Amino acid sequence: MTTDNKKKRAAVKALEFVENGMTLGLGTGSTAEHFLQALAERVADGLSVMCVSTSLRTAELATSLGIEIRDIDDVSRIDLTVDGADEVDSNLQLIKGGGGALLREKIVASASDRMIVIVDDGKVVDPLGAFALPVEVVPFGWKTTLARLTDILAEHGCPSQEVQLRELEGGGPFVTDGDHYILDCACGEISRPERLAEALSRLPGIVDHGLFIDIASVVIVGRDSETQILEK
Repeated sequence: MTTDNKKKRAAVKALEFVENGMTLGLGTGSTAEHFLQALAERVADGLSVMCVSTSLRTAELATSLGIEIRDIDDVSRIDLTVDGADEVDSNLQLIKGGGGALLREKIVASASDRMIVIVDDGKVVDPLGAFALPVEVVPFGWKTTLARLTDILAEHGCPSQEVQLRELEGGGPFVTDGDHYILDCACGEISRPERLAEALSRLPGIVDHGLFIDIASVVIVGRDSETQILEK
């Protein structure tokens, strides 16, 4: 089975957690888009949900599929967020942000009663860190932030401290929906993600980072012949 089919299998399984009348947080990325496609079919069949989007791209796709999108400030609660991840460890800690929407993804997920993460089995790792950790920063002084960020990675035992500004294919910095830059940190491995997350959150210039600590409630893993559900 292809990786994309495994993603789709996990996405379809996540629909079993969706109930009529819920307010949903919709993630960003290829796996989350599979969930949107499956959700749109349910909506067309009569499922009633309101949704909050984690990116402009997701909002546009959802609207085109007939899914109602509300501004996060116009809903009283979010029952459930369904999103993908770049890496998941055995404690359900995550690295997210490969698509550049990590700040809005974290805001929506943290405001939700539950977060369900949908991944293919290649995203399940131990420890975290093979995937470059995205860190969202303000453009002002980003090179100074990069230098201090490198020091923090070294202090927290990351074998590699290579940090690069994410750029567009045609040149120039990638800019998030919040008008920020992203620094991608090739850590190698992150032995204590909780401590690194705390240290990154204290550094001026960092808006947020792609370590999602104690946010995921359930992880659905798409495998060759089945889906596996991981819970805390």
